[in-house]
Amino acid sequence: MPLSRIRRRSTAVLLVAVVLLLGLGGWYVFSGRGAGLLPESSWGPWRDKQVEGWGVRVRVNSWSEAAEAYVHMGKAEDFTMKAYGMPASATTLMAPTRFALTPDGEVTGQRLEEDGPG
Repeated sequence: MPLSRIRRRSTAVLLVAVVLLLGLGGWYVFSGRGAGLLPESSWGPWRDKQVEGWGVRVRVNSWSEAAEAYVHMGKAEDFTMKAYGMPASATTLMAPTRFALTPDGEVTGQRLEEDGPG
């Protein structure tokens, strides 16, 4: 086999590998799963909401399917939720509430019943 044919074949294989890696990398980042790798400027402004008596700050990424929420009740309890490509959920300890965050920035909360005596 001539040397030029081997070089063309190895260049083509390298080119296909690069295109596949770039495609997979782009899908990973822009599908929301790799939103932590995106620049800060791709995130929208924080929006304040009240959900079941809790303060919630939410922001959505403009380049991918990703949202972040900071949930707090005064200084007593706080946590961060990250919905990168798929919904996220969390349950609080104080005033038990289950929160859900979707990648488009929608936050919902549902108060859970506390166990009473008996």
